Amino acid sequence: MPRGFDRERTNIHKLQYHFIWCPKYRKSVLEGEVRDRLEALIEEKADELDLEILELAIRPDHVHLFITGAPTLAPNKIMQQIKGYSSRRLRDEFDFGLPSLWTRSYFVSSAGDVSSEVIEEYIDSQAGE
Repeated sequence: MPRGFDRERTNIHKLQYHFIWCPKYRKSVLEGEVRDRLEALIEEKADELDLEILELAIRPDHVHLFITGAPTLAPNKIMQQIKGYSSRRLRDEFDFGLPSLWTRSYFVSSAGDVSSEVIEEYIDSQAGE
């Protein structure tokens, strides 16, 4: 098995996602105790979903999360779980004065070790076999 890949009973994979999301109206509310609590909540939910956090950066007005996980969980479901869980818990514990904690939007990008050109070359090379 190639180094850095995860093996399960029916597949071998290496899926990494970079997510970015922000509070409603891009308010700078993710500081101090809120920041620390959000970090703990994201770690809890990642453990529950069997995701590995590669990098987490919480800025006052946005969050960067770089994770790896199994192909059984789609990126939109990951965000739904993390944002929903953290919003409920943080809103119970802190008063933000916002109608909801997070915007409905987020950014996601996949990351990998090979470029699209390498994949295309590999597929083309298989046609001759």
